[in-house]
Amino acid sequence: MSRRALPSRRRSELLSLQHAGHAYVVGASRFEDGDLAEVFVDALKGSSALADSARDAAILASLALQFGCPAHVLRHALARSSEGNAAGPLGAALDLLEGHGDD
Repeated sequence: MSRRALPSRRRSELLSLQHAGHAYVVGASRFEDGDLAEVFVDALKGSSALADSARDAAILASLALQFGCPAHVLRHALARSSEGNAAGPLGAALDLLEGHGDD
């Protein structure tokens, strides 16, 4: 399996996210076909452990996306509350980027 290459210059989108009482900035880039290619999740305030965990999870998700795992598979693999809401900031970011509410 090979990694899908991203152009060195690409469009990105930045979004704000509130999750579990914390503020995040979410960045994303897409492949030319519109599929999600990479995601960045940065905590605006809070502990460095929170920021590091969010950033590390986003890096792993980006690698999975570039190696062919679809965003919807990642979304559904991540933890959810009993109401169906994303349990963590990466899941909430993927919901936001893929245009899904609480499903």
